[in-house]
Amino acid sequence: MTDSRHGAAAEGTAQAAIPVEGGNPVAPPGARTVADVVTPELVARLTRGLTGSGTTVSHTPFTGRKLADLPESGPEDVAAAFGRAREAQRAWAAVPVRERAAVLLRFHDLVLARQSEVLDLIQVETGKARLHAHEEVQAVAVAARHYGRKAPAYLRPKGHTGVVPTLTKVTELRQPRGVVGQISPWNYPFELSVGDALPALVAGNTVVTKPDTETALTALWARELLIEAGLPAPVWQIVLGEGPVVGPAVVAHADYVSFTGSTRTGREVAEGAAARLVGCSLELGGKNAMLVLHDADVEKAAAGAVRGCFSSAGQLCISIERLYVHESVADAFVERFVARTRAMRLGTGLAYGADMGSLVSGRQLETVTRHVEEAVAKGATVLAGGRPRPDIGPLFYEPTVLEGVEAPMAVCAEETFGPVVSVYRFRDEDEAVALANATPYGLNASVWTRDGRRGRALAARLRAGTVNVNEAYAAAYGSAQSPMGGMGDSGLGRRHGSEGILKYTESQTVAQQRIMPLAPSFGMTDEKYAEFMTRSLRALKALRLR
Repeated sequence: MTDSRHGAAAEGTAQAAIPVEGGNPVAPPGARTVADVVTPELVARLTRGLTGSGTTVSHTPFTGRKLADLPESGPEDVAAAFGRAREAQRAWAAVPVRERAAVLLRFHDLVLARQSEVLDLIQVETGKARLHAHEEVQAVAVAARHYGRKAPAYLRPKGHTGVVPTLTKVTELRQPRGVVGQISPWNYPFELSVGDALPALVAGNTVVTKPDTETALTALWARELLIEAGLPAPVWQIVLGEGPVVGPAVVAHADYVSFTGSTRTGREVAEGAAARLVGCSLELGGKNAMLVLHDADVEKAAAGAVRGCFSSAGQLCISIERLYVHESVADAFVERFVARTRAMRLGTGLAYGADMGSLVSGRQLETVTRHVEEAVAKGATVLAGGRPRPDIGPLFYEPTVLEGVEAPMAVCAEETFGPVVSVYRFRDEDEAVALANATPYGLNASVWTRDGRRGRALAARLRAGTVNVNEAYAAAYGSAQSPMGGMGDSGLGRRHGSEGILKYTESQTVAQQRIMPLAPSFGMTDEKYAEFMTRSLRALKALRLR
């Protein structure tokens, strides 16, 4: 069985290719191989108990070769998984929230202690550099710690002022929605599977996750470790299969849907959820902008741009694809940024040392190649990169910097989702804000300046769910107490913070009336009762009660 996502680009191997002269340097390959990590024993262990009516195959981007045979779910298998999860949900919700939270804290410790295992899996399934894989470990640990500590406070009953203080006692409860259906992508398979599942689980829900088949082993490893931390096995179900088949089945059975992926597919998920009157959260695409102001430290901004543009080979929803640089510092910034970009080491090693890894699929490589070649054909200039690197692996593409990009070049407005960034120059901050906001997307942005107050004020004018000042994306994303999500075509809802857990609950108001009813009583006529309530309402306003 072959996978069209890898296509013809996966046919060759790095060993058979000729090195590219003058391209980005290559990091040492390392002593261990993909075969050392993904053994038949590991696959058998992680897929034990996973049901499927068929078989599917995953591949590694490093070579394009088959990684593992996996059980493939059909609609009936998805229905069965939801049945098991629904049966387990009531007992799991009855577990005190502090005990559920303790599972997350134990999971936190296990992740950090055994991170080398999951770093290997992330690398062989996504092709990313090890340091970029470690960003996922950091994000999952932060989420586990945050919700492990804060979930009892987020979920505790809250008292509110009743319609008549003292006489009306009101309590707001948070009830789990039931079974959450989760559809997670291939680009961050650890963080966007278990990292998003943790708040749903600690809120008392069970979860059925459909990870991308190509990165399923990472999600399965996360489930195994969470079970080791104390999660009952039926509480988190995983189903595998083709998105157009399994995805709609997940939406058809879920009490709430969590989706991360493309804007096009997100619209379909939203339509499916709306038809069933169930809620959904969607983290979708972006065409994120970074603004370098006239007073920015250009050295720090150039280093930050490398992180922001090329982490995980640019296959990150919140990565930077548009660089707006003030004309007074543009030459100095571009010189430093291009030099850093050209010096990035590319590699496949299962160890630290490479600065950037591979694209994940033939489809991504085709998009990147098309965007760059079309831009060049229409007049754009390549300042760095601009070519594939088959000498390293079938899906490698050099980190690329373009200048002279303008509409209607596809790279100008479409999300590339690869290691390509376009540089634009601006004269004043109003122009920069207008350019940054000139997109239907609104996920992430970045502002660089020595004046923190100016940076924060300008950030508030940008139409993006998260804005970082003097960082590309990690400062906002890593601040787990604060919400993260998109505006416009970048999605609905938020992860992290109170919104990231309360979305997995239904609010329930319990109001107890005491002493007298909200109706004529104690011999009052209707008129006397109306007069009494009128005086009461005026008194409550005078007392500044809400």
